[in-house]
Amino acid sequence: MPTKERPRAWAMLALFVVVAAVGTWADLLTKKYAFDTVGLPGERIPLWVIDGVFGVQTSLNEGALFGMGQGWTFLFAAFSILALLFIFFCLLCGRHWRTSFWSFVLGLISAGILGNLYDRLGLHGILCGSEPVYAVRDWILVMIGDYHWPNFNLADAFIVTGTILIMIAVLFQKGDAGQTH
Repeated sequence: MPTKERPRAWAMLALFVVVAAVGTWADLLTKKYAFDTVGLPGERIPLWVIDGVFGVQTSLNEGALFGMGQGWTFLFAAFSILALLFIFFCLLCGRHWRTSFWSFVLGLISAGILGNLYDRLGLHGILCGSEPVYAVRDWILVMIGDYHWPNFNLADAFIVTGTILIMIAVLFQKGDAGQTH
């Protein structure tokens, strides 16, 4: 890498690390707060922030987005690790990924992956009897009319938001590999 590009590469890597670290911290902190406040699933009624629309209700998800693939926790953990390795490879080896846009978006997605991976590995400390629970802690409750949207957490929101931003960038790129500054 030419000497001129090194400071920019380090700045983009620093942006990535800060977004990933702050996002992971926010996700884990809000999960802990929600579970400390409302308890394990079914222990208490939901805590409504906006009555009948938005609240806190805990659930444990052994699957992926929208509860798909229940019981495949370790497979999703393995995919999470592979995704993180791919992101690191892109950031470290791919010159066209070294922009503030890509550093931010990939940091956001990495925060989501790390927050949910922490849970999938049972590091949150929730036990079923004496056995660790290997499930993602979800807590955000949204009601759309009578429809109960599947509970989610900040990590899920980070992954979905990052993915949407990538799709928008790819759709609107102009031959420059989506290099948005």
